[in-house]
Amino acid sequence: MKKLILLFLALSVFAIPSRAQSVDASVSYSYFRLGGSGGINQNGISGSVAYNFNNWIGAVGDFGGYHASPAGTSLNTYTYLFGPRLTLRNPTKVHPFVQALLGGSRITVGAGGGSSDQFAYSVGGGVDFGLLPHLAFRPQVDYVGLNTAGGHTNCTRISAGFVVHF
Repeated sequence: MKKLILLFLALSVFAIPSRAQSVDASVSYSYFRLGGSGGINQNGISGSVAYNFNNWIGAVGDFGGYHASPAGTSLNTYTYLFGPRLTLRNPTKVHPFVQALLGGSRITVGAGGGSSDQFAYSVGGGVDFGLLPHLAFRPQVDYVGLNTAGGHTNCTRISAGFVVHF
């Protein structure tokens, strides 16, 4: 009888989280400010895929590409970041979240102008506003830091797009 109770408890522990597991995929337009007050405004697209282990914690992969042409020279920034996301899921259709991500970035300048790779990190959050049972509108704001051997660049990303909950 004792073994049966332990087996039931073990199955219950594994069954509860499995019911809450889900995947989110989002695509957004993003405004990316490369640098502080003297920085460069870039426009682009970002997307993320998140695997939610339960109702409040998940692992996210976030990818973005941003473009500007200051003085006629093409300048592109690409980011790839990974880390945890905490979401406050409640009975309403409004679900705020925060995330802290680590990864890298690549900046390319013009045709043959060169490129550089940096360590990157991001801290930010947003809100999912439910529109349909599996579709939500997501505004999001993130601080993005780019570290190079020569210094540090502070960046801001503001995004708005849609997320599909699977």
